[in-house]
Amino acid sequence: MKTPFNKFIYIGFVLLGLFQAIFTKNFIEAASSLGIGLAFDPFNTDQKWNERAIWQKGILIIHLFTVISLIGIYLLTNQN
Repeated sequence: MKTPFNKFIYIGFVLLGLFQAIFTKNFIEAASSLGIGLAFDPFNTDQKWNERAIWQKGILIIHLFTVISLIGIYLLTNQN
C-alpha cells in the first residue's frame, strides 16, 4: 500500500460504529459507519482478492456480516 491513510480511516469508522452500537444502541447508524469503513480497505489495495491471505479475507467477511447483522437487528427491533 502506498499510504497507511486508509488504515486510520478504517479504524476510525470501526471505532465509531462500535461506539454507536454498544453505547448509544443506534444500530442503523452503527451499520452505516461500519459499512463506510469497509470502503477504506486497510490492507494492500493493489492486491487482488484471490491473492490475499486467508486472515485478511476473514476479517473483511466478518466485518461485512457484522454490518448485515446490525441492519437485521435494527429491522427486528423497530417493528412499528
